[in-house]
Amino acid sequence: MTQIILASRSAIRQTLLINAGIPFTALPARIDEDAIKAALLAEDATPRDLADALAEFKARKISEKHPDATVIGSDQVLEFQGQVLSTPTSQEDAANQLRMMRGKQHKLLSAVVVYSGAEPVWRYVGQVRLLMREISDDYLAAYLDRNWPGIGESVGSYKLEEEGVRLFATIDGDYFNVLGMPLLELLNFLAVKGMIDQ
Repeated sequence: MTQIILASRSAIRQTLLINAGIPFTALPARIDEDAIKAALLAEDATPRDLADALAEFKARKISEKHPDATVIGSDQVLEFQGQVLSTPTSQEDAANQLRMMRGKQHKLLSAVVVYSGAEPVWRYVGQVRLLMREISDDYLAAYLDRNWPGIGESVGSYKLEEEGVRLFATIDGDYFNVLGMPLLELLNFLAVKGMIDQ
């Protein structure tokens, strides 16, 4: 069976594949995400296109070195009122993001691109809409104190699989997309292509 490589250092994406019983190797792709994001946004790329492009850059980078493998690249973008928000760089940055988003809706776009033979063979972008509750300043400060720096690796300054779930009033979409990977769609593709047992 073809070797599967996940081009990511994301612990949650690795955990999703492990829990699904998918044998894979994790090889993080070293790309300059900030530079790529800045270039694409300067060309008025949509948040959806941005998520897709970042996932593809990761898959392509690893696939060029391992053309015989099936390489999975994945990325997630947060869109808030037409703007793309970045992963917070400090606890203060996280606090500012959360204050800005409370009581309002934002979208998470989770992209996955699969490469084989150093060529893209499949892609998908999942979307979730999340409405944040009107959290108080006191709760926000306590939340950040309890959860920083762990949430500092998450766009939006929350992890839905942890205390971050308390920030939300409603979530419309697939839970796996919130975690950063359209897992069901990916598993269906891998099964149809005979890359995993079905």
